[in-house]
Amino acid sequence: MQFFTCEAIKFLSNLRENNTKEWFLAHHKEYEALVLEPSKLFVKEMGEELTALVPHIKAIPKVNHSLFRIYRDIRLSKDKTPMKSRIGIIFWRGSSKRLQSASFYIHFSPDELLVATGIRGFSKDSLEGYREYIKDEKHAKELVEIMEMLSTKGFELPKPKYKRYPRGFDPNTPFAHLSLYASMYALKRFKAETICRDDLNEFLFEIWEETLPLFEWIYEMSLSFEIRDPKGKSMSLTL
Repeated sequence: MQFFTCEAIKFLSNLRENNTKEWFLAHHKEYEALVLEPSKLFVKEMGEELTALVPHIKAIPKVNHSLFRIYRDIRLSKDKTPMKSRIGIIFWRGSSKRLQSASFYIHFSPDELLVATGIRGFSKDSLEGYREYIKDEKHAKELVEIMEMLSTKGFELPKPKYKRYPRGFDPNTPFAHLSLYASMYALKRFKAETICRDDLNEFLFEIWEETLPLFEWIYEMSLSFEIRDPKGKSMSLTL
């Protein structure tokens, strides 16, 4: 099933060249027809298919859920243009915020289609939980094996961000290098026109199936640092 036509790429290209609220409002019907409504349908259909991989995957076809806002928060961005010319969509599992949970993610723009699994950047609490989790040699070894497997399949992996080893990690031990990462993901990049494929859902399903071991590892990690409040209710440290 074709969710997006290549007219969506053309629209995003025009938006990039005319990035003003006035232009966007004048072309809002195009945005709805070419981008927003197809994105909602894609989330619904793809979410149902992904339950074969992750039974409790969250696929919510609403903005600020599986759909990202097209309006940019210029307070937090170096880019001060009001709209994004990149459309992001996410499916996730866990009690944490979507960007701090095990997730399947895509974005498409006039430049590329990016397909990813994992967490793009750990929050402070997530980083602490991740580092605690990999102190268990079994967990660390599993992650290294998953990363090696995905690398051989052509996935792009994050590079270590930190140069100094955090407290509690001996640089002479086999898996200490994992403590230098600030994110954990696997991704592939494709031509922008890939989003227009008739078999987009099958194409993405195969990629996400390959990365399922990483998704599951991150999900299990997130469960390891849940705590309980005084009333016994489960709370995640990755809020």
